Amino acid sequence: MSSALEAVQRQLVSQLNGYAPLMDLISGIFDGPPPRADFPYIALATGASLDWSHKGGVGRELSLALTLYDDGETAARVHRVMALVEEALEAGLDDPVGWQIVTFDFRRTRILRSAVSPWSGLVEYRAKVLKV
Repeated sequence: MSSALEAVQRQLVSQLNGYAPLMDLISGIFDGPPPRADFPYIALATGASLDWSHKGGVGRELSLALTLYDDGETAARVHRVMALVEEALEAGLDDPVGWQIVTFDFRRTRILRSAVSPWSGLVEYRAKVLKV
């Protein structure tokens, strides 16, 4: 059985891959920044997993972070793609195999850029799950 973080990330990527308006704008969703991907793309950040167990079962609180990378002149496309990520995940996630999602919450977004790197837009979620 996979870890809670791995199972929920897999479900998250599956849901994003199934959202055509988002996939029409990006080159893909990757497990970390790829060496040679066309901009814009989304990379999963390493998530955190905290104990959320109770007396009768195993639980985890998961931090899920997606980073969008784009080399555009302005942040306009970054804003649009980030909004589409939120739309795609607005209804939450289906339960992954072996886990029940108790809560799935949007946490925050943030856009950054330095003079020598592409735009990066962070979208963060938190999920609380119980092992079934």
